[in-house]
Amino acid sequence: MTDDAKSRLFFSKTFGEKIYWDRLEPEGSYLLSGFTRERDPPSTDAGIFFSKAFATSQEHLSFNDQNNMQVIPYYYRASLEHDSEDITITTLVTRDRFLVFKQLVERYKGPISATIHVSKKELNTDSGSGFVSILHQLYSSSPFMALNVDIHLVVTPTVSDRQFNTWRNIARMFARTDYVMMLDVDFVPCTNFKERLKIAAGDEIKNLVRSGEAALVVPAFEFTKHEDGLDASTFPADKKALAELYNASRITMFHNSWAPGHNSSDYPRFLFSSRPGEIYKIKTYQHSYEPYVIFRRDGPGSGIPWCDERFVGYGGNKAACLFEMYLSGVSFYVLSDDFLVHQSHIYDEMARKLERRYNRKIYADFREETCLKYLKAFFDRGTLESPRAANAREECKKVRGVSRFITQVCANCSGFLAWR
Repeated sequence: MTDDAKSRLFFSKTFGEKIYWDRLEPEGSYLLSGFTRERDPPSTDAGIFFSKAFATSQEHLSFNDQNNMQVIPYYYRASLEHDSEDITITTLVTRDRFLVFKQLVERYKGPISATIHVSKKELNTDSGSGFVSILHQLYSSSPFMALNVDIHLVVTPTVSDRQFNTWRNIARMFARTDYVMMLDVDFVPCTNFKERLKIAAGDEIKNLVRSGEAALVVPAFEFTKHEDGLDASTFPADKKALAELYNASRITMFHNSWAPGHNSSDYPRFLFSSRPGEIYKIKTYQHSYEPYVIFRRDGPGSGIPWCDERFVGYGGNKAACLFEMYLSGVSFYVLSDDFLVHQSHIYDEMARKLERRYNRKIYADFREETCLKYLKAFFDRGTLESPRAANAREECKKVRGVSRFITQVCANCSGFLAWR
């Protein structure tokens, strides 16, 4: 959806609103039908629109006898209009992360599009008015909120309806700049990558990002001791301070215990070999890679893919976003001067363990389906041997079962399978 089209949506802070679309046909086109021109533009019920826009998430919520998800875009709308080439942080926030969210807002001082989740159960109890009051207090607590932050509410039947990728898509959908950064709320941007990119990024890389062929990685770190990562005011502010902490074993790659998640960013090169201002390409992508990236919100043509919404809870959801992005032809480039640091907090390890087990199987199926989807799409367009299809060609060789699926659905597979 373009910014112009999006600006023609009218919402209030209540449910049941309609979405109105300006007419796009020529002035006299109504005469062709023989009807008198209507005064009002055609409309679509907002609930119907969003049930279609996020249909997969609707299916994976287990309440089939009611409206499973309600979306209220721009429940709070920022007053400042940012340059179209600015970078909007898109994030998702739950009630227990409000304080960290405020810290992110005050640290970034730029556009943020945030999805906030609340359950119907919370709204239908005495605490419902409390939630609205607390949210208003949060938004009123800092001038940077009203200036820079758009908040979109998602209401689902229960607290446990954690549709993380849906929330990411909502935040991205209603971002109001051409570029977004998909970021978890508990990460602290320690450097001013937003301003640096305007000055330092080479024309070649800028053009790749503009064309939807590149995403920029900001490497993520975490403290080795939980207590060292609690106070963001003590976090390193430049790469020299970061390297000193790394050499002292006080800070390390984020989720160091799960190396596939971030090690493709090549941390030794980032810390000790890269030149100031360098932007280097990821050379060893693998399917568990889930960095925090800056990319074009709606790339030209078919656009950069949206996050797959079948995942519920922890495990595989963000990696799936990056996997499909990579297969579509987007390559990853690391910003060598910039980094994020994770702000420590307690995880619900029992829930994470169960959800990861569930999502591991879903992710395996997703990889097979997504490989088939992109290989066949490139083949049908006659671009399977093009540079844009290189990521899909190489990565899908690793996926068990893809060749079998291809032979089942492709009537003439001889040319299609030649890439193997």
